[in-house]
Amino acid sequence: MSFAKKALKVLLLLVLAAVALPVLFLGGLRLHYLNIVRPAQTLVTDEFPGPLGAKVNVFSGTGNAFWMCGHNTPAAATPFGMVRLGPDTVSMLVEKPALNRSGYFYGDNRTTGFSHTRLVGADAQEGGVFRVFPTVASRLKKVTAPGRKTKFSHRDEKGFPGYYAVKLPAEGVLAEMTATPRSGAHRYTFSGADPAVLLLDVTSSIGDRRCENGTVSILPGAGEVEGACRLYGSFSGRYDGLDVFFAARSSVPFSAHGTRIREQVKMGAVQAAGNELGILLQYPPSVRQVELRVGISYVSIANARANLDAEAPPATAFPVLVKGARDAWEAYLGRIRVKGGTETQQRILHTALYRTAMMPTLFTDVTGEYMGFDKAVHRAEGFTYYTDFSLWDTFRTAHPLYNLVAPGETGDFMRSLLEMAKAGGAFPRWPSGAGYTNCMFGTPADAVVSEAWLKGIRGFDIEAAYTILRQTATSGPPEGCRFAGRGGLQDYLQYGYCPTDKMRKAVSATLEYAWEDHALSLLAGALGKEDDAREFARRAQFYRNLWNPATRFFQPRDSQGRFTEPFEPLALSYTDFKQKYTKDFVEGSPMQWRWCVPHDPEGLVSLFGGPQRFVPELESFMEKTRKKTGAWHPGSHYWHGNEHHLNAAYLFNHAGRRDLTQKWVRRILDTKYADDYVGVDGNDDGGTLSSWYVLSALGIYPIAGTVTYELGIPLFDEAVVDIGGGKTLKVTAENNAPGDMRVREVTAGGTPVETATLTHDQLMAANELRFVLTPPK
Repeated sequence: MSFAKKALKVLLLLVLAAVALPVLFLGGLRLHYLNIVRPAQTLVTDEFPGPLGAKVNVFSGTGNAFWMCGHNTPAAATPFGMVRLGPDTVSMLVEKPALNRSGYFYGDNRTTGFSHTRLVGADAQEGGVFRVFPTVASRLKKVTAPGRKTKFSHRDEKGFPGYYAVKLPAEGVLAEMTATPRSGAHRYTFSGADPAVLLLDVTSSIGDRRCENGTVSILPGAGEVEGACRLYGSFSGRYDGLDVFFAARSSVPFSAHGTRIREQVKMGAVQAAGNELGILLQYPPSVRQVELRVGISYVSIANARANLDAEAPPATAFPVLVKGARDAWEAYLGRIRVKGGTETQQRILHTALYRTAMMPTLFTDVTGEYMGFDKAVHRAEGFTYYTDFSLWDTFRTAHPLYNLVAPGETGDFMRSLLEMAKAGGAFPRWPSGAGYTNCMFGTPADAVVSEAWLKGIRGFDIEAAYTILRQTATSGPPEGCRFAGRGGLQDYLQYGYCPTDKMRKAVSATLEYAWEDHALSLLAGALGKEDDAREFARRAQFYRNLWNPATRFFQPRDSQGRFTEPFEPLALSYTDFKQKYTKDFVEGSPMQWRWCVPHDPEGLVSLFGGPQRFVPELESFMEKTRKKTGAWHPGSHYWHGNEHHLNAAYLFNHAGRRDLTQKWVRRILDTKYADDYVGVDGNDDGGTLSSWYVLSALGIYPIAGTVTYELGIPLFDEAVVDIGGGKTLKVTAENNAPGDMRVREVTAGGTPVETATLTHDQLMAANELRFVLTPPK
């Protein structure tokens, strides 16, 4: 073969690879994904959002390359609700939704139906139960087989907080849905004369996860269906599954019904059990609109029915249910009211605030009952029990935000975590459903519980909580509680760091354990436990033991005290596939973990040798960030899409360069969030990235596990924050302007603030936090 032919062949192979590889291997970069634009939604329905909900983009954070996707969903829900009713989607090119996390991916153009539960913002497939698919009788042979799906267009979608709708042309149906805290309401309007059919999958799940042991009963006389399944999702599969129960009620009688196991349909049957289980409900040709109300419970079918009867009874019209969800969101979104800023900034803020209340998840039935971590039914007396706490992520930003704007809910959150610890033996780090999941590492509940108590959150037994937290941090969780606690705890205590030859994640674990110890030292001090406070404060300095002054990095160290070589500070765990350089660093590079000492920023600056060395290094780290929101490769420097260095921009405050904190906070607000399907710079992780935006737009950034707020720069001319108890905090930015600005002075309650931080008590007593802005010099 001539050189020219060889070159042409190589060129053709390269072109083919450039097209095929994204389709075959990357999922999020599918061919049709390149055709995505932000279309003007043309779908018109009778339902409409409230004035604040109109500023929310429910599709934000639902697209991008799958590893950088926000994993959000447009599903209809109420704040912190049990039910998130929305579409599950697949691609026209990649039929299996194995890369789908929340059930919905913006790059997809087919739906498999509408299910009732899911996580939000998490890189995990959980939920997707009791999926409903509307169709017509003439299409049954096409849509009852495995792999059922139908095409949709973003132009035919509509969504706002508490409501989702989409037109399915092939089925000739307009699908609308809304939610109450514990139930979902479907409304299907059929356009043709073909008899309407609803297919309900009893054992459905999101992605490629399992749902088994289905049971179903059809009650034709009552127009009802009830059943149950056991879900084995990304998380529930780690504790032997989660039982879910439902009770559904049709608004009109069905004329025919049947059960399905795999592809075998048995018309007229009223009961069935097994895997790949579903039912069929067919309606008379005269019926052109069908509503299906579905109550969910994790305790029993009876409780699912009680939830349905209490929240979505037949007498309550669908528009009234929509209004209920809409009003609930208006109340939550109204906890922060802003003036000024651009229309886009207003939309991003309200979208971010909306995302902060999509998790945690209500887990209590209207009876007060819930399924505990001990797999026994408990009754929540005097509180509401929640689950699905993405604590390793949310402890940094979301829970500090809840302490500020949702103190009532936070008391219930703390009580819920305590009940989990009582039932299971230790506080969880990522509880989901009714069990521990072993997701991520460390004991982030140390910071969450400590900070809540220090900031005045009550309604839970702090002595009982502290006893469990202390035991876990000193001797570990009780035997048998294998999915909680700090890995390598005894080595951490013996050596003053986690040795690389004893465990993985050694550097990341040491840094976070020290931060968690700092939080416990503050809590112990507040409870009058001075000996404990001193011991935890001593341990909070263990981070220093991994600092290599020769490289000026936190570096893996073995049990003999030797720093490992070779050391590659820019090695990224996502691309270091054999983890030759990054086995001791979680989800990032040594460069990114270099700044993870938020509890002792002055100490970190001193390790560098002072501000004169620290500032240029941090400035270089920030400058080398990817410029685009949601860049497909995050790089080894500042990446706003992951948690461990979200504090980095605020570290300049402690090196005498508050102006650089202001510069970088504004730049992140302007460039790392967008009002489109990308939305955020990575996984939103239960509202973690969204909470960073909300807090930083207010000009403050809390240090988790403490009472300290870093001062930044407000984004809006005025913000009024409802802090509970009939009190508000006003944040004003005089001389505000778009783009790069600086803060000339700050006053809290009229008193000049000379420091770069405020305490929680100072902030709460201020009534008004006033910033005077000026252009940079």
